Amino acid sequence: MIKRKSKDETKRMRHAGHIVALVHQKMKEVIEPGISTKELDNIAHKIIKENRAIPTFLGYHGFPGSICASINEEVVHGIPDENRILKEGDIISIDVGATYGGLVGDSAWTYPVGKISDDVQKLLKVTEEALFAGIGQMHEGNILDDVSSAIEEVANREKYGIVRQYGGHGVGHSMHEDPFLFNYSVGDRTVLKTGYAIAIEPMLNLGCDEVTVADDEWTVSTADKKPSAHFEHTVMVTDDEPLILTKLME
Repeated sequence: MIKRKSKDETKRMRHAGHIVALVHQKMKEVIEPGISTKELDNIAHKIIKENRAIPTFLGYHGFPGSICASINEEVVHGIPDENRILKEGDIISIDVGATYGGLVGDSAWTYPVGKISDDVQKLLKVTEEALFAGIGQMHEGNILDDVSSAIEEVANREKYGIVRQYGGHGVGHSMHEDPFLFNYSVGDRTVLKTGYAIAIEPMLNLGCDEVTVADDEWTVSTADKKPSAHFEHTVMVTDDEPLILTKLME
């Protein structure tokens, strides 16, 4: 069952989202060739704790990091590791959650490491475009499938693979709440209402749709080993325009 968020809950989610945005602001500054994914995790953990929040991911079903750090063909759930060193031409998806006052903010972004190829740069641009196409459908009275269809339309235009097994989700007191949001049309007629908060997160691939899970039981990669991009914001339906909760507060 989907629960509307009260004004107080929204305020706390906005603060949690601000902390997540602070992490991404710092990631953009520090991601460069030579840094390890564990160093990135340490930086994110420090920012979250300094802002009196809890790293939502740390310990979630046993996950060992405060961020998911997924490189190149890794789609999501990459485990931070001091031996995973970024190099020129890589891309890295950083997914991070913060819990403040019992409410969660969740956001992901894919970053270039130095100079990347034109086709991969386009993948990042289009996946971000797909995210905002989905956000644009977060209006009272629309249905959930409007969001899914908007994402799918952008992906299909470029003939990108769409990750099928993973997608967006409701968010609030828990990181994963109802509803599940597919990144392609499945005909979900759930009506969007003011106060609904959903993490919209297209994951698009330069190649096929199919993914595999590594022996660590976390890291998800494309089956054809081609690059994948992941962009996510936590978004709330309001009486007016969609409210992106995971961006810096003015």
